[in-house]
Amino acid sequence: MVFIGLGSNLGNGPALLREATGRLATYGTVVGESGYVESDPWGFESPYRFTNAVIAFETRLLPLELLAHTQRIEREMGRTHKRVSDEEGYSNRTIDIDLLLWDDIFMDTPQLRLPHPRIQDRTFVTEPLAELKAWLEMN
Repeated sequence: MVFIGLGSNLGNGPALLREATGRLATYGTVVGESGYVESDPWGFESPYRFTNAVIAFETRLLPLELLAHTQRIEREMGRTHKRVSDEEGYSNRTIDIDLLLWDDIFMDTPQLRLPHPRIQDRTFVTEPLAELKAWLEMN
């Protein structure tokens, strides 16, 4: 099972997260979804708050294959990787899709690190992830 983080701070966040989830479903099965969490931007300043969620996902794809599809979905949904500054690297975005955890897979490549290296630093990830894991254990 793959846990995927979703975030948006431009446009209708819940609608954009639902759209991204629907697009991901063409590559596997959405097993569960957390509730939405509102958060301030992380790593940069912006007047726009984020809407975040985590989904549990089953797929037959390999990690780098799914990563390529998530990056394509981001581009199709209007995500640009324009940086606020060279130092920061983070910016406003219509959609952000992060592979967080994938069963017991550990990867450290230039393209992808699993588990995601900053999960523990981001309550907008840890809270919905904990909620979703608890829900999955009960169902």
